[in-house]
Amino acid sequence: MSNFTFHTVDTAPAASKPMLEGAVKQMGSVPGLYAVMSESPETLKAYQQLHQAFTSTSFDAEELTVVWQTINVEHECTFCVPAHTAIAHSMKVDPALTEALRNQQPMPTAKLQALHDFTLAMVRERGNVSDEQIAAFFAAGYGQQQVMEVILGLSQKVISNYVNHVAKTPSDPLFEQFAWSK
Repeated sequence: MSNFTFHTVDTAPAASKPMLEGAVKQMGSVPGLYAVMSESPETLKAYQQLHQAFTSTSFDAEELTVVWQTINVEHECTFCVPAHTAIAHSMKVDPALTEALRNQQPMPTAKLQALHDFTLAMVRERGNVSDEQIAAFFAAGYGQQQVMEVILGLSQKVISNYVNHVAKTPSDPLFEQFAWSK
């Protein structure tokens, strides 16, 4: 079993230091995910760029939350589910939606349910979704752009969920109130 290093600004590789300093300015501390990911500056940079890109998509705050949390829960990421619960609260997402996602309950609207179902199919089928699954997604009001955006969100979450799994990243104190397990 390997013990992964959780870097601080002082111990991180030089190329990771500016990104960790930015996290401290923005969040007040270095999140555990960034601390472990900073071992590879390229991975940390890619993750941050994917996050920025995904939050700039056509999805609103509720839809972003549905994609993130659907993937986090399916991947059983005990770091990311609490973190994205806190993020959802900061984005003023209805806590009922967040709880439904955390507890694998139905979504409050048909459109969000279609997004949840499609995202879950993308994860479970590794992108090999059926024509029927795509048609149902389109029938709910989404299009080809949103298919690409779900894939973008999935790529971001694969990085963070898998890093947290291999490193066994403990929950940050900031997110402990939102602790989760499947």
